[in-house]
Amino acid sequence: MSDFVVSARKYRPQTFDTVVGQKSITATLKNAIKNDHLAQAFLFCGSRGVGKTSTARILAKTINCFNRTENMEACGECDSCQSFDTGNSLNVYELDAASNNSVEDIRNLIDQVRIAPQLGTHKVYIIDEVHMLSTSAFNAFLKTLEEPPKHAIFILATTEKHKIIPTILSRCQIFDFNRIKVKDIADHLAHIAENEEVKADPEALHIIAQKADGALRDSLSIFDQIVTFSGDSITYQNVIDNLNILDYDYFFRIVEYAQKEDIPGALLLFNDIVERGFDQHNFIVGLANHYRNLLVCKDVRTAELLEVGESIQEKYVAQSKELAANLIVRALGVLSRADVEYKASKNQRLLVEMALMQLCSLVQEQEKKKD
Repeated sequence: MSDFVVSARKYRPQTFDTVVGQKSITATLKNAIKNDHLAQAFLFCGSRGVGKTSTARILAKTINCFNRTENMEACGECDSCQSFDTGNSLNVYELDAASNNSVEDIRNLIDQVRIAPQLGTHKVYIIDEVHMLSTSAFNAFLKTLEEPPKHAIFILATTEKHKIIPTILSRCQIFDFNRIKVKDIADHLAHIAENEEVKADPEALHIIAQKADGALRDSLSIFDQIVTFSGDSITYQNVIDNLNILDYDYFFRIVEYAQKEDIPGALLLFNDIVERGFDQHNFIVGLANHYRNLLVCKDVRTAELLEVGESIQEKYVAQSKELAANLIVRALGVLSRADVEYKASKNQRLLVEMALMQLCSLVQEQEKKKD
C-alpha cells in the first residue's frame, strides 16, 4: 500500500500556534487554560474547513498535558499527549452527531460522562455537526450540559449555528470562527509547497486560495489535486487548466475592448470563451468582480481589499488608472442587471452579448452627456 497521506491530514494543526487565521480565538483559549478559567461547554461555529474540529482537539490535548509550555501549548511528549497522538486517549471522546443523533446516542454519552478520567484532569467530549441532533436528543442533553461533572468539558462544533436551540446556546461559551483570508491560505500553501519540495508560482497559489472560498481544508485538497496533475512544479497555467478557471487575461482584454468601443472584438473574445466550454453566467460574475477590483484599486485605502497576487495586482492598478471611477460604477450596474436577469432569460447568450455591447458604449454615452 502507498504511504501517501493527503495534505489536509498531514498538515492538520497540532498546536494553537499552527491554527491558521484564528489568532483571537486561540489566544482566548490559551488564556483560559493559563488562568484556569475554562468553561464547561464551548460552541465552535463557522463554515467548513476553518479549523473548528482541529482547535477542539488541540484544546482537549492541551488541557490534559502534564508539561505545558510557557506559551500554553501541549508538550507532545508526556503520557497524555502521546496517548492522544496515537489515538488511544481515554480522555477524549468524539461523537459525529450527523450519524449519532438519537436520544439513545446521547444517553450513552451521558453514561460515559459520569466516569472520571484515569489519566489527566479532564475528559473532553467533542460533538461534531451538533446541529444534526434531533430535538429530543437536544432536550436529553440539556441537563448534563448545564451541570456536568467537574471533570467533563463539552466542545460542540457546527456549521449551522442558527439550527441550534437557544437553550443549548445559552449554556455554551460561543466562538465564531472566521473564514480564512486568501493571503493566509496562500502563505500556508507556500509553506507546504516548500516542505514538499514543490515549486509553486505565487499566482497559482492565490488562485487555489480563492477557489477554496475561505476553507483551508478545501485549499489543501485542491493543492493535492494540482500536484497530482502537474508534478513537482505548479504554474498558474496548470491551475487554471485543471480547475477550469477563466484566465484573468480575458477580463483585462474585455475591459480594453470596452474602452476602445470595439464591439466586434468583445463579441469575438466572448465567443472564444464560450467555445472553450466556460459557463456564461460565471463569465458575467467574473467580469463584474474584475470591475469591482478595478474600483477597489482607485483608492489606496481600499487597495488592501484586492485579494490577488502581486503581478496581477500591478496589472489591476495600471488598468484602473485608465478608467474613470464613475465609468466603472456604471459598468458594474450593467453587469449586475445581467446577473439578475440571466436565469430568467430565454436567450442567455444574447443577454450576455447585449451587456458587452452596453459596456462598449459607456464611453460614448459619457461623452454625449458632456456635450
